Amino acid sequence: MDSASTYTVQTMPPPSTSLPQIPASPAPAARRKVALTRPLRHARYRNLWLANMVSNMGTWIQTFASAWLVASLSGSASVTSLVQTATYVPIFLFALLSGVVADAVHRPAFLFYCNLYMALCAATMAILVTTGMVASTPVLVLTFCIGIGTAFVWPAWQAAMSGLVDPEEVEAAATLNNLSYNLSAIAGPALGGVLFGWIGPSALFLANALSFAGLLFVYWSWWRERAPQAIVREGFGARLRCGLRTALGCPRYRRILRNVCSVFFSTIAFASLLPVFVRDVLYLRSSTFGTLMSCLGGGAVIAAFFLPQVRARVDKSAVLAGALVVYGMMLVAMSLTTSLALLAPLIVCGGMAWSATVSTLNAAAQLSFPPEVRARTLSIYLFVMSGGYVAGSLVWGQVADMWGVRTALGAAGACVLANALAVATGNRRTPL
Repeated sequence: MDSASTYTVQTMPPPSTSLPQIPASPAPAARRKVALTRPLRHARYRNLWLANMVSNMGTWIQTFASAWLVASLSGSASVTSLVQTATYVPIFLFALLSGVVADAVHRPAFLFYCNLYMALCAATMAILVTTGMVASTPVLVLTFCIGIGTAFVWPAWQAAMSGLVDPEEVEAAATLNNLSYNLSAIAGPALGGVLFGWIGPSALFLANALSFAGLLFVYWSWWRERAPQAIVREGFGARLRCGLRTALGCPRYRRILRNVCSVFFSTIAFASLLPVFVRDVLYLRSSTFGTLMSCLGGGAVIAAFFLPQVRARVDKSAVLAGALVVYGMMLVAMSLTTSLALLAPLIVCGGMAWSATVSTLNAAAQLSFPPEVRARTLSIYLFVMSGGYVAGSLVWGQVADMWGVRTALGAAGACVLANALAVATGNRRTPL
């Protein structure tokens, strides 16, 4: 997710209706390199990181299977993009509620039950497909249900993970989390692409259900070892208002939220339209779709190993702007070529840029506020991010249906480049 001197993270009393102190905007300071693997010295973080990587692989397998299944059943780009919409609409709807809940519950127990719920949803999807209910609607409905679980897991997960490492290690931990996600993004889609036509989508959905086992074990162990949190006696409305006032009262955080909304609105075009691009532009099969998805993850993995060196020398705004330039150019280039020999390295570069973008924004958000309100302020981040994803998946799907997939990708790339310009020329008084 920089050195402790870069951020002022103040301690606070338990959440109340009064406005908590807001960390000061970071002043320019010498930046100290934090080794990428340093957060792994914390045993709890290390166990969760490994278990989460396995679960991420299952998630990527299911993401691939759902997207390709719907693309195979429907000839419409807008219907295919509904897989992304169904994933992020529940996150948009429940994000604010989930942040308030995550700051008031025993997080290990809460995360255990949320992950158990998502595993059951994935198993249900496998059963439905096995019994012949192979249609877009049940896939989209259960994708929506899994999205509800994601909405409640994300703020609690981010708040819990950032509390397991030292403040100066949070950015390295964010990069490690992104590395875990993207190592899975290499193996998951590639494996799914090979197995989809061989054993069918139901087995892939079942694999996702089983991938939650490690996380469930770690959360159960943590739950049994950790003393329950103090009961929060404030009402829901008071805690929600406190979180909103804290987050929106910080100029730096408002800038982060503006960037998050515009960036994720534009960048979702890749995930939404890649199945249609492979089917209708390249005229190729599921294995190619899986390979290209893996290229994005491969680029993100490569980036994880040199991002600490870059961050030690370059400020966050410059890192984000440069990453967005690369990602925008990837989308524009995709609209102009059908050569796999060009597409593969382009998408690898895009994956490197994506890793820098996500880990930079996530770390900036995590380090903006103290632990007592962190889940609530992160839920506002999640709300804005998912809103951008939902709007973007709908818009780019419609653009692709009306003017073609290439036009949609080119337009999305232009929007990402405009975001890069806005970040590069943004208000220096409120840096990331």
